[in-house]
Amino acid sequence: MESHSTGLPAAIAFPPEAAAAARLSVLRASLASRNGQTVMEQKYHTAPIKIAKAFPLDRQLGVIVMDVSPGLLDGDRYELEWRLKRNAHAMLTNQSFTKVHPCLPGGGSSMRQRFDLEENAVAEHMPEPVMLFKNASFHNETMVRLKAGAVWMQADVLCPGRTLRGERFDYRSFRNDLSVYYGDELVFSQRQRIEPAKQVIGAPGSWDEMTHWGTYYLFSDRVGAAHLEQLQTKIDSFASPIGHRIIAGASLTYRYGLVVSAGSTAAWPLQQLMRELWGAARTGILDLPPLCWLH
Repeated sequence: MESHSTGLPAAIAFPPEAAAAARLSVLRASLASRNGQTVMEQKYHTAPIKIAKAFPLDRQLGVIVMDVSPGLLDGDRYELEWRLKRNAHAMLTNQSFTKVHPCLPGGGSSMRQRFDLEENAVAEHMPEPVMLFKNASFHNETMVRLKAGAVWMQADVLCPGRTLRGERFDYRSFRNDLSVYYGDELVFSQRQRIEPAKQVIGAPGSWDEMTHWGTYYLFSDRVGAAHLEQLQTKIDSFASPIGHRIIAGASLTYRYGLVVSAGSTAAWPLQQLMRELWGAARTGILDLPPLCWLH
């Protein structure tokens, strides 16, 4: 077990004895703005996940999360919690694909993430794609809490399996839940459940011939119709790579957000589109240039 900086605030405190629970791995981090630069104020993690590196990126902080295991095995539970204090600005990612391994019938693995953003804090969460192996069962749950002026964005790419090994929708189940709160008000809720053996994934109006799916989220009380138009323009001008058609669309949510959904036949074209959308959002809502440091 690795541990750094004790005495975490109550909002992100984690009892050390709980980390000993079988197959539970945790990461807690608190970031703050000091003299115009975001710094890692406190952190705590247990194997196999940890913060591999944190480094300054022009007033914001880049943070890379490492998983030193082969991936999520049957029974594994990851819990990550990020607290960004007033005016803090972080770019969060991980080192490689989130690989979800096979599980026994009735088993599975899970990941729960929480983002607490205080006034004018910004979290840009751009993880690598999720790869679901044959017979995998995975529950991904994300909760976001925003205060006035805060901005949270995230890009997800979901793979149907190890396609080079012939795996396509051979996993057992994928559940993906997202809840976004502005203050105490629930402004967005998504509940996604994919069970390929019970659903006709390739039906017209469903995934059709698409095998990979990408989703870009942007939530803030700053979001408006102009940002939707900006991202839709980026989608319309994006040239699909030869052999990998991309279909995509954007829409405003009920309140304080917009979502882009996109499908393709490989992960990397969707990653390219997600980077384009991310760059456009940085310019449109943060008045910052695209951040070009990811592979």
